[in-house]
Amino acid sequence: MPSLQLGPKLAPARRRRRIAGGERIDLLEAIDRVGSISQAAKRLDLSYRAAWDAVDAINNLAAKPVLIRASGGPHGCSGYLTEYGREVVRLYRRLESGYQRLLMQMQAEVCDFEQLDALLTAITVRTSARNQFRGTIEKIRAGAVSAEVSLDIGDGLAIVAVITNDAVEDLGLSPGREAIALVKASSVRLSTGVDIASSAANRLTGVVVAVIPGSIDSEVKIQLPSGRILTAILCCGALRELDLADGSDCCAHIKASDVLIAVNG
Repeated sequence: MPSLQLGPKLAPARRRRRIAGGERIDLLEAIDRVGSISQAAKRLDLSYRAAWDAVDAINNLAAKPVLIRASGGPHGCSGYLTEYGREVVRLYRRLESGYQRLLMQMQAEVCDFEQLDALLTAITVRTSARNQFRGTIEKIRAGAVSAEVSLDIGDGLAIVAVITNDAVEDLGLSPGREAIALVKASSVRLSTGVDIASSAANRLTGVVVAVIPGSIDSEVKIQLPSGRILTAILCCGALRELDLADGSDCCAHIKASDVLIAVNG
């Protein structure tokens, strides 16, 4: 029988919403030690972009900021953990030893561990969506085929999604239930003004905090009023046309049909 190991499925959460797994905890600890996101990424053999995305995801999903990014260029960005962030790390490490002991006990008691392991693997889903915003369903307006779901993500911000009525039923959605809005970075359109004509149901304004150019596409990170980070991918021509740079005011346009809704359980 194979030995059970402590994996990334151990995850501190708030109200059943996953904040971080083992890899992200390692990253937070490294940042706290060296005071630099880029240096921490090197120590963990991560790309700077992967580390930056992980930090944004943690802050977006946590109840309070876990890490504060200090001033500096996008490839030399410093940062430090808040007390809440350090408590998340401490909680994880306290759980770690107890969790491993529990796994060993389960291994001794489960008769068909291989079958159980296959089931657990099948029902564990990870997403490629760069933007994940936790919130509470505010209202649902049902139509003949689809429904408009409004998700309150806090600080006066909301994200609207259009999904099928079947999906609403399958997910068990109702006002007051917590959910996560998922948006691919390539589905985010940007403008430098909020009065630009757009059919998008979602308009989120913020300030550009990083522009990461590429040979074909470029990545733009916008800090929303809540402190959360929204990531957009656009072609280099569009980036030049918009003339976006750190500190630029920006408006993100997201079609309701491009927003996916996820729930736990």
